[in-house]
Amino acid sequence: MTLQPAVLDRPADGAGGTAETFAAVLLDMDGTLVDSDAAVERSWRTWARRWGADPAAVLAVMTGHPAESTVRRVRPDLDEALVAAATRDHLEHEYVDLADVVAAPGAHELIDRLEATFTPWAVVTSADTRLARGRLGAAGLRFPVLVPRDMVSNGKPDPEGYLRAADFLGVDITDCLVVEDSAVGVQAGRAAGATVAGLRGEPADLAVDTLHDLLPLVPREVTA
Repeated sequence: MTLQPAVLDRPADGAGGTAETFAAVLLDMDGTLVDSDAAVERSWRTWARRWGADPAAVLAVMTGHPAESTVRRVRPDLDEALVAAATRDHLEHEYVDLADVVAAPGAHELIDRLEATFTPWAVVTSADTRLARGRLGAAGLRFPVLVPRDMVSNGKPDPEGYLRAADFLGVDITDCLVVEDSAVGVQAGRAAGATVAGLRGEPADLAVDTLHDLLPLVPREVTA
């Protein structure tokens, strides 16, 4: 078998078309591969009540950020020990609240296409290992490579996670397509040097409505 890169056909300078190839596809988890919106909101609202934070303020800043970063932003008065305790408290709630966590539209189809065409891919998430495995499992999604928050020194918007994923896959990050649904995720992908596709109207290099829109980027056949 010959490994095939993902291919995208799109207009160039408003005329004609070009074929852009990607050596690998690197996907965010929450809001991208997994629809966990309701569970995430429930967990943060519960945490906000327990820790004296404004739920609306928490929900306004938490998207795409690791839990610890959100805790620091909404409770800057907490010392390091309390930040750690507050983060653990939130995560413990998230670990067990997997109700209505499902695969995002097009997730299964995209994964099937990536695997059928031997296109390297990975999940890069701000969730830690336990939470990532729990949510991906609840959604029925398999994965070849997972780069969670606890595998890197710095979470998104730092590019470390995406750089590490590309390294694991043995590809150049500049030849990768990153798929994200948040501003911090897009920032991480761009800082790494990848081309970034933005879901949910998030401004990026490419705009996609759902993961179904990524299927044309992946070849349909693998040559022997």
